[in-house]
Amino acid sequence: MEVGCHFAASQTVAIGSEDAECHSSNSTYRPVTSSLGAEPEALPGLDCPGPGLQRPEDRFNAAYIIFFCLGIGSLLPWNFFVTAKEYWAFKLRNCSSPATGKDPQDADILNYFESYLAVASTVPSLLCLVANFLLVNRVPVRVRVLASLTVTLAVFVVMTVLVKVDTSSWSPAFFAVTIVCMAVVSGSSTIFNSSVYGLTGSFPMRNAQALISGVAMGGTISAVASLVDLAATRDVTDSTLAFFLTAAVFLGLCMGLYMLLPRLEYSRYYMRPMFPAHMFSGEEAPPQDSASTPLVAPGSSRSHMPPLRPILKKTGGLGFCVVYLFLITSLVFPAICTSIESLRKGSGSPWATTFFVPLTTFLLYNFADLCGRQVTAWVQVPGPKSKVLPGLVLLRTGLVPLFVLCNYQPRRHLTTVVFQSDVYPVLLTCLLGLSNGYLGTLALIYGPKIVPRELAEATGVVMAFYMAMGLVLGSACSALLVHLI
Repeated sequence: MEVGCHFAASQTVAIGSEDAECHSSNSTYRPVTSSLGAEPEALPGLDCPGPGLQRPEDRFNAAYIIFFCLGIGSLLPWNFFVTAKEYWAFKLRNCSSPATGKDPQDADILNYFESYLAVASTVPSLLCLVANFLLVNRVPVRVRVLASLTVTLAVFVVMTVLVKVDTSSWSPAFFAVTIVCMAVVSGSSTIFNSSVYGLTGSFPMRNAQALISGVAMGGTISAVASLVDLAATRDVTDSTLAFFLTAAVFLGLCMGLYMLLPRLEYSRYYMRPMFPAHMFSGEEAPPQDSASTPLVAPGSSRSHMPPLRPILKKTGGLGFCVVYLFLITSLVFPAICTSIESLRKGSGSPWATTFFVPLTTFLLYNFADLCGRQVTAWVQVPGPKSKVLPGLVLLRTGLVPLFVLCNYQPRRHLTTVVFQSDVYPVLLTCLLGLSNGYLGTLALIYGPKIVPRELAEATGVVMAFYMAMGLVLGSACSALLVHLI
């Protein structure tokens, strides 16, 4: 949709006032001219509604709040699943006694359980992202979202019931059930998250920002819950039961909120039907919205699969930013961060022994990541076409050696600790989280805005695939980095 609204990379965009600007159902940017008087570049995803269409306001920020809550719910169950490390160790060592190490099978399960969880998490995620892209034009987004929420809720009901069940006589079977449940939760959460993110491609950017910030809030809530559990030192099964019940309740809340979304006048405006994706090659623009223009072409049928080539062509630069940014993040967090010990560990203080890693790694990183994502609600610089964005993403590479030079333990090859203070890992973790939240959110919300609106949902799924690829590559490289230190 080549039209008259433009984006200037040097201009700060205030989300709160975007409703007053020239906008589209796919994007909202202020038209800005450069100091040289040149016409700014028009993004193909922009259009201005015709005079016959009045865009309603998001009353009481209801849609923004719903997307924020959906963001929390998208990864909160997965975060709680991973956070319950003590519970899995308790259940897998026959529920009552520590592992004796006599049974090679039990020892293998305990020693490599987190690796099994990582595989059960990443592989289904990538496969489900591919499947979700293929299903964009085949299965309505409403069906995909509600089905994935229902499946995740069913899994958590099963896991909640098993919390109080004595599994000591069938630990290997319980391990198999746990891995299968993790794979199902990871896959269904991926479909839910990428489907809702694709849906926000048809909304103004503030809604995508709300969803992405909600994801970070879910991580922060999980980190706080873990700290409370450590401080309270309650029975491991009681705390895990509280985790799983909270996740189940929030999943039910997400189902209710999603069904409420189409009832908002503001949401109905942006969720209205659009020209099918197969009608446009990605280079030609569909007609502008107007009162006399039909929203769906008569007699047309949607193609089975969105055109991938124009999406990749338009989002190639942003895709590189997303992949590399999350590669660097997962290269350091959590593999390197969680192995950085306090220099005062020998003092025996609770800060240095029990709370140092949970506070300086999980809570601090997730909170900094949340802050970085929330800043994009008011500031969106640099723009999608700016060379500064990939430059800043590449600059984050310098964080890797800085973390390695902290008090990472154990060290086999690089024996020198350069930063002899606990302040350094704290500052570096803040910088890692802030840069990941801010730059990652910018790249992710820009993606669906530089394509025609009818490709926005499919583009959202592609951007989610970029992010998953970065996380997988980073996790693989972190294993190599650990062996080099």
